[in-house]
Amino acid sequence: MNETLGNSRTVAVYGAYGHTGRFVVAELLKRGFFPVLAGRDAAKLDDLAARFPGPDARPAPADDPAALDQALAGADAVINTAGPFAATAAPLIEAALRAGIPYVDVAAEIEANRDTFDHFAARAAETVVVPAMAFYGGLGDLLATAAMGDWTEADEIHIAYGLDGWHPTAGTRAAGAVSHSRRNGRRVRFTAGALRYHDDELSTRTWDFPEPIGARDVLAEFTMADVVTIPSHLRVSEVRTYMTVQAARDLASPDTPAPVAADEDGRSAQSFVVDVVVVSGAEQRRATASGRDIYAVSAPLAVEAVHRILTGRTRASGVASAGELFDARDFLAALSPHITVRHHAASVSTASDIPRKRPARSASKV
Repeated sequence: MNETLGNSRTVAVYGAYGHTGRFVVAELLKRGFFPVLAGRDAAKLDDLAARFPGPDARPAPADDPAALDQALAGADAVINTAGPFAATAAPLIEAALRAGIPYVDVAAEIEANRDTFDHFAARAAETVVVPAMAFYGGLGDLLATAAMGDWTEADEIHIAYGLDGWHPTAGTRAAGAVSHSRRNGRRVRFTAGALRYHDDELSTRTWDFPEPIGARDVLAEFTMADVVTIPSHLRVSEVRTYMTVQAARDLASPDTPAPVAADEDGRSAQSFVVDVVVVSGAEQRRATASGRDIYAVSAPLAVEAVHRILTGRTRASGVASAGELFDARDFLAALSPHITVRHHAASVSTASDIPRKRPARSASKV
């Protein structure tokens, strides 16, 4: 979407110097917003301010309410890109509530997102708080909501992540370590209508992605933030997410380097397909999104969300996920050319529509 709000709209970006934060700052400037650069590291903020002349740099530790208040002073909204979100989400939301402004974050941490819904649902009723407004959690939720259409409930929602590889940032690794610690090393799934922890090994299966991707090996129940965002507003008993084996191996390896820019915008060469299948009885509906660089694409997702909130194009208030807050199909259409979306015709569900289990392989080999 090329529509801009003009420089009268100021958006604070917490963690602005981080990998995703820099993409968010660039997207805000492109869209005509005036960003405020905020975060915990004053030196990194100064370095970023030298690259983007004009915006204020406001250092603020996450555990310093007065400094956070100063960082958000005069802002119309705040986007939190600083993980681990277990440490930053609650303090930033508290600061946003004190300032009376909307809060959006790009958290992929399942427990941090659940905490946002659990702890702020009542207190944030007069504003808007949007967790996981990013590649993980937000995009899958929008696709699932669009695919649901006029259905009021579904039996299962499957989200398959077809990444050709995954070069994690330092922030991703840090957030993963925090989540692993909070779970005591256990895994999590959304089944029978609730988040449940378990010790089962992940199995390798085959997911039939739409052409030209085709069949790929995936890890079943490689659980992402969609298990929090989707059930927060859609009536569904099972939400299952899958990750291509190669991407999971990259993430697991300590030797995998961070993303490397492959174009003038700083995007990596990574490509992705997110394939969502919604099953209700004997019917299924499907929506697919494809694009490039999972970190870079979080910027237009978060900035488009802020744009719609500030222009009153929302369907709810308080703590809400992307699919509940926005018109999902219209929002997805607005992400062009960052993301290409395909809405598939409804079909009859068969046994072949769910991922096929591949025997004698497990996550222990990833």
